[in-house]
Amino acid sequence: MPASRRAAWGTISREQIVETALDVVRAGHYEQLTIRGLASQLGVAPMSLYRHVRDKDDLLDEVVDRLLADVWKPRARPDDVRGFLTEASERLRRFLVSQPAALRVVLRHPLTSPNAVARMEAMIDSLRQAGFTPRAARRAFATIQTYTIGFAALEASRERWVPRETTDAVARQLSSFTTPRQFAVGLQCLLDGLEQRRET
Repeated sequence: MPASRRAAWGTISREQIVETALDVVRAGHYEQLTIRGLASQLGVAPMSLYRHVRDKDDLLDEVVDRLLADVWKPRARPDDVRGFLTEASERLRRFLVSQPAALRVVLRHPLTSPNAVARMEAMIDSLRQAGFTPRAARRAFATIQTYTIGFAALEASRERWVPRETTDAVARQLSSFTTPRQFAVGLQCLLDGLEQRRET
């Protein structure tokens, strides 16, 4: 809601802007997130925000990083390589499907924020513990990552699609290819293939 009065000069900070944007995204209103709207909530002119954030993309990168911090860490131990990689991938899939802001960010550019890098390094370290060379571990991570992001994007795009009575059998079958269960099946096939390449 618009602020009843302007904030005093110099009283807002980047932290306040990010926290306000986080509230908007967590409330499920990412589509309505604008610099003008945030400025109104903070009681300042829109141009005041540009002293602290470059643009909306800069702001979203940090918002997504903070959201990612809450969800990316698997319960499985890194030395339980398959369990660790499976859980890390599943957590990212769920995150991207449930958070349109996060999906938008990762589809626009590689996310290199602190928590995204920490996640990447943890997964690569887990692969190294399984006997992958540094180069092979990086390639394996890239394969898992692109599969996860691509699947999440397709799943999210079809989330609201509901078959009609006239929908043919082929379309119904294809729709089953973007379910969480299918993601899990595909991921295990992918991990099997990566393991075989490591062994050869």
